[in-house]
Amino acid sequence: MKKQVVFLFVIFLFAFNNKAKAYTEPVVPDTVQVGVYFISLHDIDFRQKEYTVRFWLWFRCKKKEYDFAKNVEVPNAKSIENTDNYSDTSNGEIFTLMKMKCVMKESWRVHNYPFDKQQLEVHIENSQFDSRSLVFVADTVGKHFDPELTIAGWNISKINVKTGLQTYQSTFGDNTLKEPHSSYASFKVNIFIERSAWGLFFKLFLCMYVSFFISYMCFFIHADSIESRFGLSVGSLFAAVGNKYIIDSILPETSTFTLVDSLHALTFIGILVTIILSVYSLTLAKNNHLKRANKLDKKAARFLLISYIALNLFFIIKAIIG
Repeated sequence: MKKQVVFLFVIFLFAFNNKAKAYTEPVVPDTVQVGVYFISLHDIDFRQKEYTVRFWLWFRCKKKEYDFAKNVEVPNAKSIENTDNYSDTSNGEIFTLMKMKCVMKESWRVHNYPFDKQQLEVHIENSQFDSRSLVFVADTVGKHFDPELTIAGWNISKINVKTGLQTYQSTFGDNTLKEPHSSYASFKVNIFIERSAWGLFFKLFLCMYVSFFISYMCFFIHADSIESRFGLSVGSLFAAVGNKYIIDSILPETSTFTLVDSLHALTFIGILVTIILSVYSLTLAKNNHLKRANKLDKKAARFLLISYIALNLFFIIKAIIG
């Protein structure tokens, strides 16, 4: 009888110990190695807030059910095209290599345009298995982009890769989750690019500067030549406004005051000041104060030119540094 009691007690302890382990030992997710190699980056479109990128993407895992060829998701992409797949199994590991083409969404930072620096991000997830099943580790061996990769008008400064978890405030219909919170393995690639700006700067703003200096020539025309003075100033104003509309047509809508806005606003104010001073100078000339009118034109010309150049340099240097 005693032996039976002891036997039953041992069985009870064994069952209780296994049950306790089931509750105390967390499930360890599988580690999946992921790497990337960029082939091209092109079709940068500020107005449509997008760009196109082509790259090789690979995974190393131990379970076939992950099937990355079908379950890869790029959350910040407008469209995804998997153009080529290769899969191989060796030493108990499954290697999947894919050639991807994605049209990416991007919120461009245009505050300092055309001296802007952009940080592009490509975000990779597995759409079927959450972080309870798998986590990513980055393959950092070698480079992440083709050394011959060039982007018209841009320079690639660096590329960073990192892994982590992307959380969502939703269960996505998973009844096993008690709270509206789920997380998925995340692989993010940050591409830092800088613009070769000076050539584009002069293309964009040459018309604006020519408009200002045409208006500025009013100070060297006789004070009582009303038609010449106002004709130059008004024509210059329309040219500057037209230049502003052309630049705005290639940039996304923004509520912030950009470098483009600052330089054009400065030019508009400069032309307006020229018109106001021309009116005052004309008034002096009509009242037989020609010497005072000529003196006003000389002082105004020096002050306006120095102020305009100084403020332009201030805004431009601020944009370059920023």
